[in-house]
Amino acid sequence: MSSSSEEDSPKPLGKKGVTKKAAASDSKSAESKMHTHRRSRNGCYTCRIRRKKCEEGRPSCKACRNLGLQCYYKRPTWWGNVEMRREEKEQMKEVIKQTQLSKKAAQAQQQRQQASTSAQPSLCGSMPPPPPVADYFADSIPHSRRPSILSPFSYDFPQISPDDFLELQPPQSIMSHGPYPMFSPYEIDIKTERQIYVNDVPTRRDSTISTFNTYQPPPLSDGMLAYPEDSWVQQEHHESFQESFTEEPVDFNFFQFPHGSMSPDHETVINVEECDKHLLNHFLDKVLKLIFPILDANQHGSARADVILPALESNTAYLSCCLSIAAAHKKATEGLSGEQIDNDIVRHRFAVVSELVDALKEDVNHAGILEATLGMIFFQCSVGRPEDVLPDIPWHQHFEAATSLVMKLDLPSAVLNLGDNGFIQPPFNMTLASWVDILGSTMLGRSPTFADTYRELNLRRGSAGLAELMGCDDTIMFLISEIACLDMQKREGAVSELQLCNYVTHLADAITLSQPPPGAVQSCFSSTGAIRPKQLTTNISAVFRVAARVYLCALVPGFEPRQPSMCHLISQFAEFMNFIPAGPEGFDRSLVWPLLVAGSVSVEGSPFRTMFEQRSKRLGDGSKFGSFGRISELLKDIWQINDAAAARGEYQGVHWRDVMQQKGWDFLLI
Repeated sequence: MSSSSEEDSPKPLGKKGVTKKAAASDSKSAESKMHTHRRSRNGCYTCRIRRKKCEEGRPSCKACRNLGLQCYYKRPTWWGNVEMRREEKEQMKEVIKQTQLSKKAAQAQQQRQQASTSAQPSLCGSMPPPPPVADYFADSIPHSRRPSILSPFSYDFPQISPDDFLELQPPQSIMSHGPYPMFSPYEIDIKTERQIYVNDVPTRRDSTISTFNTYQPPPLSDGMLAYPEDSWVQQEHHESFQESFTEEPVDFNFFQFPHGSMSPDHETVINVEECDKHLLNHFLDKVLKLIFPILDANQHGSARADVILPALESNTAYLSCCLSIAAAHKKATEGLSGEQIDNDIVRHRFAVVSELVDALKEDVNHAGILEATLGMIFFQCSVGRPEDVLPDIPWHQHFEAATSLVMKLDLPSAVLNLGDNGFIQPPFNMTLASWVDILGSTMLGRSPTFADTYRELNLRRGSAGLAELMGCDDTIMFLISEIACLDMQKREGAVSELQLCNYVTHLADAITLSQPPPGAVQSCFSSTGAIRPKQLTTNISAVFRVAARVYLCALVPGFEPRQPSMCHLISQFAEFMNFIPAGPEGFDRSLVWPLLVAGSVSVEGSPFRTMFEQRSKRLGDGSKFGSFGRISELLKDIWQINDAAAARGEYQGVHWRDVMQQKGWDFLLI
């Protein structure tokens, strides 16, 4: 019997005649395959709902960036509801479709440009055509040029690294399970009520409730924390323990209001005609919440309790102003038409103007006249549709009257020298007038009326209260005032091109000095879903800062929106907008000016356009009226003109002021 060698001997078999070595190999392969297809616990929720693999990039994964989707790393509110998840998925499909169409359009334009370039003979010394738009919005943009007066667009614009962003989706409601593991749940409510009387008849009771509460962790089950079947909830719950739950302090006494402080139990009595009661109710129910949203976020209920109601009670011109605004809003939102609603609007407008003229002639009640005049200017920004053509006085004519009243009341001196003349906080009406003055001057292409006051405040590191009232840091607003002055000098030919570039360089450096440290822009929501006022101001200031830089660069001769540095700046603007709450309860209506300035230079394929479209949809009907509705129409016209010009090889772009003039618009877009 011959013995076979070890190599020829049969190898031990595993199950079903498979060798042990082969079985081990198959087992290893199966395990590897299992790990390959295992769902990532750290992937974004956008990829999860699309059932796609996520590469887990921060702050946005690559798939979401390429498709123009919002990347959620914190559990969004729609995740726990089947119907909301379905709707969100449909919206994502629509966004992906629009993104793909934009990319195809950009590619087609690139091919046309290449064909045109190859067909024409090259000229010695001629500039090469600009690269395609798609190249500007790649994942990584080279950005290493040094500042130069001769090449003003080579600024190394400060930017926040993606690693410094905290991609926190603003929660729409309080979390479904609580983050506090220490105590049993309890609530303490502090409730303040204010009764409103119309013609001595109680019609409305306003309540302000501040609630302090804690929440239990998920209930215990057999000594273990009980979680739903969703495996991501457990990880999210443990991550939430690492968050900070401290709330920002709120300063409730920042402004000196024209009516002084009133007791919490004050009963507001408003005398109004019977036929106008429905307008007053509409103003209190629908319009009031649209006015001063930043002030209400900073000082809860302050706009209603400290500004609006006291003025409605004691100032008849202000009351007529609000009734006119209510009628305009009612017409725009409810689709009303006819002589009745138009008569309501015009009748109360005429009443305001008549009272203002009479008071100015008699030279009395300066504070009350100023209050009503600023209301006529500012409240109009929240109501009305672009096509409204009812008789009205232009906002800048109203502001001329307001300017004389501000000087009669010596408010610039009051804000410069707080503590003198009885002012210990910034006068509210001076702050509101400053906001209209600075941004309104950019509408007209002239310097702000009180530019010297803002310059002095900036040198003193003083505050006019602009951040607390409207959300943008005072320093940035003062710099916008300086840019507006430079804009006027350029329009009048008062500076040479070299001087202009020098001023641009100095102002750009000043904007850079106002830049916060990396990572400063982050979610403005606390762990309980409440707004953090200081963080909201930081985020809004970041948006205004980018817009101010865009406004400044647009003054340089030869400005061209397709330059890489400008396209990068617009992309950064769109990124910062992710940290501003959107929708009907958000703050998009407070960002009309920066949206206009940045949007007017956004080229085809820019992420700004996708961002603006998405936020307009989330705003719903609110995107169709007021200043936001007007810039929506204005940007459509600008984009149509500029895109058509770019297709012909003309990249200079049209200025938004020129388009407004062509449309015959004389609006204050703030």
